Amino acid sequence: MTTNSISDKVVLVTGGSGFIAVHCILQLLQAGYQVRTTLRSLNREAEVRAMLKEGGSDAGKQLTFFQANLSADAQWNEAVSGCTYVVHVASPTPILNYRNEDEMIIPAREGVLRVLKASRDAGVKRVVLTSAIGAIVYGHPQQTAPYDETTWTNVAGKAPAYQKSKTLAERAAWDFIEQEGDGLELSAINPATVLGPVLGPDYSHSIHLIKNLLTGKMPGCPKINSGFVDVRDVADLHLRAMTHPAAKGERFIATAGESVWLIEIAKTLKAHLGQAASKVNARELPNTLLRIAALKDPMVKSMIPLLGRMMNVTSAKAIHLLDWSPRSTQEAVLATAESLIRLHLLDQ
Repeated sequence: MTTNSISDKVVLVTGGSGFIAVHCILQLLQAGYQVRTTLRSLNREAEVRAMLKEGGSDAGKQLTFFQANLSADAQWNEAVSGCTYVVHVASPTPILNYRNEDEMIIPAREGVLRVLKASRDAGVKRVVLTSAIGAIVYGHPQQTAPYDETTWTNVAGKAPAYQKSKTLAERAAWDFIEQEGDGLELSAINPATVLGPVLGPDYSHSIHLIKNLLTGKMPGCPKINSGFVDVRDVADLHLRAMTHPAAKGERFIATAGESVWLIEIAKTLKAHLGQAASKVNARELPNTLLRIAALKDPMVKSMIPLLGRMMNVTSAKAIHLLDWSPRSTQEAVLATAESLIRLHLLDQ
């Protein structure tokens, strides 16, 4: 495909101020696409442009903004009109003090359907949906073999509300494509815990893990296991899934490699960052201590179902089918820390 044919194609990225979305926009601009993005408030346009500049791109007129909200129909038809592809990254963020899990589930599911309907009606070729491994790994008996894309989180099991919302939203997307898609194509990306270079003060909740370790806010490491992946590789996988013929109708796990325990993340920071990691506490916290803390702290409470559970997933499908080649977990961890330090975000 030549640059000329790419420059004629318009891509909409939803939720443009988000951590993954900004990196997707950055790579789309660098590839030569015309890019649109949605924000709940256009007051944030300058902030998004500043983040892109930090990432090395002065977007200029190659990027345009639309005000749209996942919970309302307004502006979605205008935003997708004339687009070849839609990268649907926007999703309600986790709510810690929710009264009812439907507070997360309904907006996530309805938002996906809103974007898919507008995309279908506008003649979009393919939508790439940002899902999560939260739609894969929960509610199952313990297993040592890595989870793959054939598995779905069992929402009748012990799945936390946010992960349940990601599962039901992705399920609704696939059902819509099958029943009402009218030729619209769909691919889904299911990232593990997303780390990598922060471009500004707005970043995902997963980045707080590294920030809290570096600032000493975490008195130690809960016995939690996860896969990790660099946001630059997550964005790259979105772009591959957007255009690759083999990605049609498929979901792809994004992880850098084998899952690791949090204590290994702490040890990586201490081993490579010297004085900057002096407050990192690389000791494992007893499960009992966390269960007591969970009685008062909603953030800790959300960790309890994860204690001691292996959360290994495999990206073999993305690597073999889409020729995807992710950075290592260590590189993702250090890029996160170095960007937080460089942008003076640890004291905010």
